[in-house]
Amino acid sequence: MGEQKMCVKLSEEKLIPRLSVAKKLPGEANNNPQDRTRGSASSGGEVSAGEEEDSPQLLRTRSDASFMRVQRRTKTRTPENLQRLRTHRFSINGHFYNHKTSVFTPAFGSVTNVRVNSSMTTVQVLNLLLHKFRVENKCEEFVLYMVHESGEKTRFKDGEYPLVTRVLYGPCEKISKIFIMEADLGEEVTYDVAQYIKFEIPVLDSFVEKLKEEEEREINKLTKKYSALKSMIRQQLEHKALTGDRA
Repeated sequence: MGEQKMCVKLSEEKLIPRLSVAKKLPGEANNNPQDRTRGSASSGGEVSAGEEEDSPQLLRTRSDASFMRVQRRTKTRTPENLQRLRTHRFSINGHFYNHKTSVFTPAFGSVTNVRVNSSMTTVQVLNLLLHKFRVENKCEEFVLYMVHESGEKTRFKDGEYPLVTRVLYGPCEKISKIFIMEADLGEEVTYDVAQYIKFEIPVLDSFVEKLKEEEEREINKLTKKYSALKSMIRQQLEHKALTGDRA
């Protein structure tokens, strides 16, 4: 089985990354003061440079407010500031963060894809996911779960192969999905328990009452049964005691 892309859902638990790869932002301002001055003049007067050359008699003036705006941009966007922004601003899965951000909390059910093969274990897949989001936490702090449509939740063991399990369950993600969660917050849900997850609280309360009534009936039945056995044993003991005395 060759390499395939496996879809993994992200839980709402917190991942704590320390990022070290800087990416240039598409919306960063240009650091060339001449370009900014030219762009501001062109947009403010709505007259291009070519039109000025063709019409030398047209004299354009710039207000003090426009001049102050250009000068203020030049002061705040120095090369040192731009370099610091490039170093301390990052993109994780399409979201930008600065150097002060220390907690990455993806939205519940966010989807990410990783390229894995059938020989990669759960630990290797976890390391791949953490590396993708630049998370320096150990992989032992996270686990993978297979969450079924019924609410059943099964934890992947360290030696299991997530891609093989994904293929066995089929490509439909409505039936089952793979989630990454924190190890201390995840909990397995058996099929028997999953049957009652989607019911409302009043319905579950009625189920509990019926189970209590059934439990009481079973207790009474067992009590009567063993009481009858107890009386029979006592009768046999008394009968043997009487026959022994006569002998």
